[in-house]
Formats: sequence, C-alpha cells, structure tokens
Amino acid sequence: MFWGHRVIGVACVLALAACAPAGTASTTSPSPSPSPSPSSSSADPGRKTPEAAGPPGVKPRKGEVRPIPRAGGLPPVISSIPTERKVVFLTIDDGWEQDPGFVRQVRDQRIPITAFAMRDAVEARGTPDESGGPARYVGAGKWGYFRQLRDAGVPVENHTLTHPNLRLLAYPAQRRELCGASKLIERETGTRPTLFRPPFGNYNTDTLRAARSCGLSAVLLWTATVQPGGKIAYQVPDKKLRPGDILLLHFRPNLARDFRILVNKIKRRGFELGDLQAYLAAAQAH
Repeated sequence: MFWGHRVIGVACVLALAACAPAGTASTTSPSPSPSPSPSSSSADPGRKTPEAAGPPGVKPRKGEVRPIPRAGGLPPVISSIPTERKVVFLTIDDGWEQDPGFVRQVRDQRIPITAFAMRDAVEARGTPDESGGPARYVGAGKWGYFRQLRDAGVPVENHTLTHPNLRLLAYPAQRRELCGASKLIERETGTRPTLFRPPFGNYNTDTLRAARSCGLSAVLLWTATVQPGGKIAYQVPDKKLRPGDILLLHFRPNLARDFRILVNKIKRRGFELGDLQAYLAAAQAH
C-alpha cells in the first residue's frame, strides 16, 4: 500500500487508483427510475432543517486536534485527521449514480459526509461507474441532486471537470480543471468549494499551485476506500479503522444499501462520524 502508515503533509504521492475513471464500464446505463426533484429542498414542512440544526457530525473538543503542517504556502495534502479520538470521516466522489434513497439517509439520519463533485459524472457525460452493479439513477437529478445534498448539510467540494490524471497535465490545463469546477459548483450550489480531491489521488506541485490559485485551501486524500457491499479496503498493514481516518466512497449503484452497511459497521466498531470541515478548521487554526 502506498501510504504505509498515515500521511499528512505536502509531498508528491502517487495514490492508488481508487477513484474510478469515467469509462471503466462498457455497459450503457438503463433509463433512470423517476428522477429526484431538482428542487433545493425535499424536507417535510416543519422539519428542522440542517441549517437550523447546524452541520451534522461530532465536533472536535478543545485541544483535541494536532496541527496540520504547511510547506511553502501551498495547500496541505491530508489523508487523515490528527486526532486520537475514535472518529472517522466519510467522503464520496464523482456523482454518477444519483440515488434518492442516499439523500434520504443522509438527511433523515443527519449523517455527516462531504461530496467531491466531478462535472462529467454529475451531468452524465460519458460512461458511468457500474462497479457496484447495473446503474439506475445516472444523471437522474444532475445538479438538482447535489442541491438536495447541500440542503441535507453536505458540503459540495471540487473533484475536477473531467477526472484527468493531473500529473500528465501542464499547469494551465490543471488550473482550468480546478478553477472551472469551482466556478461551476459555486454557480450551481451557491457555495464555492474550499477542498479539492485529485482524481486517482494523483497530483504534483503544479496541482497544489493550481489549487491555491483557485481558492482551494486543502487537498484531501484518504486512508481507506469503501467497495461494493460496504466492504472497507484498508491502506494500512493492520487492516483496521484508526482514529482520524478519511474514508472514500463513490456514487455507485446500490449506494443507499452499501452506505447503510458501512455506517452500521463503523458504529459497531465504536467509532463516531465527524464533521470534517470542523476538524480541518481546528487542525489549521494553530
């Protein structure tokens, strides 16, 4: 595994290709079931909104989080949060499979998660990721689906426009991918991203420069991926959850089922689900 132990800092790392590229499946998605409404909120009248309740997830205690180092003024590259508390963080990439059941879980159970949206996936440009089974909801709500996630308390962050291997692109092309995605997400959701996840985990110094130029404050990697069926694929030798782990999921078929299995598994192991943004703010406030 390329992480070995936990990695925090600014260093050029070639991550495992956990983020499945567009084009990994050769089948064509069937027509989606009835699309989720593109309205900005699907909460019932009288329901306490995420805005009123505050962002979901446990918050860091005073002095709990150790500082994350920065180097050369570039955004830090973070694969885990420096804490000893039994808390982990859920993140989900791309946007192909827009399962309305997933939104209901996140909203009704107030589960903290951070989404990293990729334009071509959200807008169903290309072949979807069907590694979790036959697709049903590809592009079913497009950006309206992500507005529903936003209204459920999910931050929508940057995962590029087209999911390229950034290490193969020159700085201007990298900047177009990052800045273009940030502008689009801001236009569609009303909030400009502050976090960036590089496709495949691949980045270099030009990526960090482009991220800084586009107003992105940190590059988020991961310590474990979540496979179909809610199985956790660890990138550490002892094959177990550790405090501060960042888990990577994808918008794949059967997401609602797999997500339910994953959350139950995490809680059975005695871990809490954390507010990633609150922990990052605490780690960078030193």
